This record gives sequence, structure tokens and C-alpha cells, in this order.
Amino acid sequence: MSIASTSFTVNGTAYNPAAQPVVVICIDGSADEYLDITAAHGRLPHLTQMSKNGFRGMVRGALPSFTNVNNSSIVTGVSPAVHGISGNFFYDVNKDEEVMMNSSDYLRADTILAAAAQAGRKVAVVTAKEKLRDILSHKLKGIAFSAEKANLAKKETHGLDDAEKIVGFPTPPIYSADASLFVLRAGVALIEKGMADFLYLSLTDYMQHTFAPEAEESLAFYEAMDKEIGRLLATGAIVGATADHGMNAKVNAEGQPNVLFVEDMLEAEFGGGFRVICPITDPYVKHHGALGSYVVVHVSNKAQISTVKNWLSLQPGITEVHETATATRLLEQPEDRTGDLVVMSARDVVLGRRPQYHDLSALDGTLRSHGGRYEEMVPLIISHPLNNAYRMKAWGDPRNFNVFDFTINGTR
Repeated sequence: MSIASTSFTVNGTAYNPAAQPVVVICIDGSADEYLDITAAHGRLPHLTQMSKNGFRGMVRGALPSFTNVNNSSIVTGVSPAVHGISGNFFYDVNKDEEVMMNSSDYLRADTILAAAAQAGRKVAVVTAKEKLRDILSHKLKGIAFSAEKANLAKKETHGLDDAEKIVGFPTPPIYSADASLFVLRAGVALIEKGMADFLYLSLTDYMQHTFAPEAEESLAFYEAMDKEIGRLLATGAIVGATADHGMNAKVNAEGQPNVLFVEDMLEAEFGGGFRVICPITDPYVKHHGALGSYVVVHVSNKAQISTVKNWLSLQPGITEVHETATATRLLEQPEDRTGDLVVMSARDVVLGRRPQYHDLSALDGTLRSHGGRYEEMVPLIISHPLNNAYRMKAWGDPRNFNVFDFTINGTR
């Protein structure tokens, strides 16, 4: 099979791919300790070998450490300030609407995937979550489908028919380990059948939301994932893997959810006039109950902003509070999609709006979530040795959204 090796440039970065398959994997919610603990049990042979033969290190993700934000960063190679996706959910001030950011209409940057396709690569995007498909397939002439809706894939809209037949597995339940394993199996099948040679495979974090790293369910999942990554390596692919965010238990010493309901707190202290947005909000209610460690506050009385910021900064469990200008610069946020204040919490604390907005009865386990600083650092693993220039970059301040750059340019 002939593979194009034409260079292409997108968002200011030139990519010079080798004439062999390229696979980038986003292991959704994979805090580094999941890899360490599973490897310590001897159950990650292929990822361990990748780490020895290639590279393994830590990289900084985009904030807020949520799925839509970081997947958008990974496929564009730029921060949220550039691509415009500031959460899974936001308040559109101009329209006075609270909406999901699932549409590519919100994306302000071209993708590496679309550019690779234009350069002659056979590109495929397989995502576990349907909510990501539209953003990831922006302007893409190629294959794009989700594990969640694989049985609905059509040639005209998804780039292929009979996804289940091609992969060899039925459409999995989204709340399962199989949802992520299906994505990896799809990647193997698409390469082996000559349908794709440049792939982005984005998993789901249901297992990490539900099970701690040392749980047998986690160990078995990572072992199964490692097996599929081994099959990807066997195709001759250069494989890069990172995560969109980490994951932490958000509970107190009694194991109960450790939640600060920020809108209630503000109303009790200052009266009305506040709208708290939880950007983690998405359709997957069994994951986190719309509770994460990052919220945005819209303040009706702008003269109060500084006073409110100072008060929030002193509350136990809150670690950072930033006004719009600081959030735009320090947190790399799009100014017009950021509220008056951005609030982040401690490692074991989540932030909510009011109790009635968060149904924790749907959770399949204890509350494990993400969104703030403590889920910002994630692993980066590259299957092939890095050249000298990229080895130096790796020990600087690399980002998870440099993964395509490292996988393509760093291994030449």
C-alpha cells in the first residue's frame, strides 16, 4: 500500500510525515498512575516496550482539563485561546443561552486531520463519544465515526458503511470498557484493510470515572487496551499516545462527594445576580454528574467582580480564582467565551452550581472527576525514539496538544 509523505502546514506548524501509518491515541482520563500501577503488575507489555524503545514523559494539557477542550487542542495543535472551544458547555452571552459546545461551528482553527487528508493521507477519526465526532471531523475528507453510534455510520456522512462488519465487533454500550476497546480495534481494522494510514483514536473515560487505578477492573481494562495497541504497532505504525486530562477521587474522608455549590455560596453571601456555568456538563450522566474542578461565574453587577473574587479566593477548597483578563492569558482561554470569573478547586474537591442541577444518583461508582490543575499533567508515550531536537523539547514544557508534532516530526 502506497502512503503519501507530502508535508503540510496547519496553524503555524509544519508536519513531515513518514510513508508509514501514523496513529495518535487520546486515552481519555488517563492519569499517569493508571499506567504505572498496571505496568507494575506486568500487564502493560506493549506500552512498556514503547516507553523503552521510544519515549515516555509528562506533558501539560489545556485548561479546563475537560474532554472537548483537550481533544480540540490535540487535533488542532493549539490552545483554547486559538481554537475557541472553552468547555463541553458554556453560556453564550450574545444569545443568552447555555449550550453544549459539540458543534464544529464553535471551532475557530483548522485541524491537523483535515490538512493531512488534503495532503493525500487516508485519514480516519474514531471516537468513543459521539459528542466529539462533529468537532474532530471538521472539514475532513475521510472517515469519522463513533463507537457509540457505529451502527449508524453511512458512507455519505461518516466515510464508510458497515462499520460493525469492518471492525468485527457490535456497537458497544457507551458506559463500558468495550466503548474504548472498540475504537482501538477499529483503528487496527482500518489500517489492515488499507482504509486509513493517518488515524486519531479518542477513547472514553467511563472506566477512570468509575474505578481507581489499583482496582482490578482498571487493571483488566488497561491490559486489554495494551493488547490492542500491540496490534496497532504490529501494522508498522508510528504510535503516539497521550490523555486529554487526568482523574482524581473527589470525596471526603467518609467517601462522600466533596462538593462546593458555588451559586448557592455566592447567593448566601452577596444576594442574587450570579450565573455559575459548569463547563464539564455533557450528556454522559454516569461519569461525573456535571461536577468538575473548574467553573465559570457570570456576575450581573460588574462592580462586584473584584469583591467576589477576593471572597471566593478565601473559601476552603478553592485554589484559584481569576478575572477574565487573567484567565485569557494564564489559562489560555478565548476571551468572549469566558465568564467574569474562573474558579478552580483542590485535588479532592468539585464545584457545582446548586444541588438541583446535579444528579449523583446516576453515578456507577464513587465520584471521580477532573477539570482543574490537578488533572492538567498527563502522560505522553511515543513508540519510536525521539530525535535530539524533540528530546530537548520533551524536557521543557511540552503540551498534550503537541502529540501529533512529536509523533510525526519528533521521530524523523
